[in-house]
Amino acid sequence: VTPDIPQPEPPVSVKKEMRISTSVDPVARVTDTQFETGDCIGLYVVNRTGDGTLRNSGNHVDNVRFAFSGTWTPDTPVYWLDDNTHADLYVYYPYRKDIGDVRAVEVYVPADQSTPEAYKAGEVLTGAATDVAPTETAVAVTMRHAMSRMMIDVTPGNGFTAGQLADAAVKVTVNGLKTAAVLDIARGTVTAAGDAKTITPLLTDGTYRALVVPQAVEECNLITVNIDGTDYNLKNALAFEAGKSHRFSVAVRRTRGATTANIAACPT
Repeated sequence: VTPDIPQPEPPVSVKKEMRISTSVDPVARVTDTQFETGDCIGLYVVNRTGDGTLRNSGNHVDNVRFAFSGTWTPDTPVYWLDDNTHADLYVYYPYRKDIGDVRAVEVYVPADQSTPEAYKAGEVLTGAATDVAPTETAVAVTMRHAMSRMMIDVTPGNGFTAGQLADAAVKVTVNGLKTAAVLDIARGTVTAAGDAKTITPLLTDGTYRALVVPQAVEECNLITVNIDGTDYNLKNALAFEAGKSHRFSVAVRRTRGATTANIAACPT
């Protein structure tokens, strides 16, 4: 009797886990911070086996949350379809649990951005990596800021010292801007929506900062600086673009006992 010869076990196919890493586009630095521990992003993945359209549901990966703690960790591991199928990855920040329409996610910048927490609440970033081959290495995704930013410097001019400016009651507001928007995750764009409001910026390191939804503004009193109860206005029309900063300078002067302020837009 010929003994049975053991047969080798068939190879076990182990799918590769999908990992991601992020960087923020240095050309589009509307904020000075990178991701912090506890920040969360959402990931969609579309396999290149069909028409490649990002859908509200039924994608290879639908809105899986990744949390940051030096690296990005998903709530549950996600895997490539197989070793050969390429895919498109779409990433957005901040994470939203319930998204009905991936092309019309409601986002906003707060009207009152006077605290660091409120200012950060207006940050929206998007990124994509397309036609990526399955890999065990983290896929690098460049994130870009979807919002624009205003930076307003209030400085002492002729006849007005830094000490006098520090003692003055100064309030800065930005006027006539829409603060709501809809985010298209597939395109990485936001479109302004809703009514125009007045924004109170954040004062940090001597500069007033405000995140702004990209939009074109007709000529109006765009910036108001109130000094000791008197308003000084900058009339300007401006197109705010995603990922770009617009800087303004306010020089406070005192001539023959009268306080004046000149507001000017600086080159971006």
